[in-house]
Amino acid sequence: MELKEAVAIVTGAKEGIGRGIAEALVAEGCRVTITGRHEKELRAAAEAIGADWIVADVGSEADAERTVADVIAKHGHLDILVNNAGYGLFKPLVDTTLEELEALYRTNVFGPFLMARAAAKHFMEQNRGEMINIASTSALKGSATRTAYGSSKFALRGMTECWRDELRRYNVRVMLVNPSEVMTEFAAKAGSPREPSDKKLRPKEIADAIIGALKVDSRGFVPEFSVFATNPF
Repeated sequence: MELKEAVAIVTGAKEGIGRGIAEALVAEGCRVTITGRHEKELRAAAEAIGADWIVADVGSEADAERTVADVIAKHGHLDILVNNAGYGLFKPLVDTTLEELEALYRTNVFGPFLMARAAAKHFMEQNRGEMINIASTSALKGSATRTAYGSSKFALRGMTECWRDELRRYNVRVMLVNPSEVMTEFAAKAGSPREPSDKKLRPKEIADAIIGALKVDSRGFVPEFSVFATNPF
């Protein structure tokens, strides 16, 4: 697709992978709106990268509907939705509470569902659209302490496959991206801090891969791809 002047929403984009994706889209000439729950940090990020911003919780049905409606009202249409908002929780099964699991699913699973549903209605009407869901290599293989986070990404991968099959007939490309370990604050916030390493991935690598996938002519698309560090050891 042609990215110049395309209208995009990137959720959870005040930092990390989401911010990297938003920056890359702005650099390509897209009109980008980023979302997040904390106004001060969100506004600062938006001003720094040249994007619009909307304070919203993707896990809120009203917020998801409002976000998509506001962007369409401002620009007349929506071309790209990047479902990036999410967080991690790395704890043994026996230490994970139901409340923790429900809260994580509210953001990591229900959030993408609500945003995708709102965007899909518009994409179907205009007979085109791009949906990028940010999962994880944790969606490919279960591992210890990943009951909550890993299963949420398995769920997102499954929903992506359903949406892809359902929306292809409307010329909507639904893509899943599985980043491997990226040097952001994500792991530390999830309770598993990592030592900084120049060999690990940066948000830029994920963003560059997404830009490449979006630039594929609209007659074809990349359904799913993973991004690994070449030599993280």
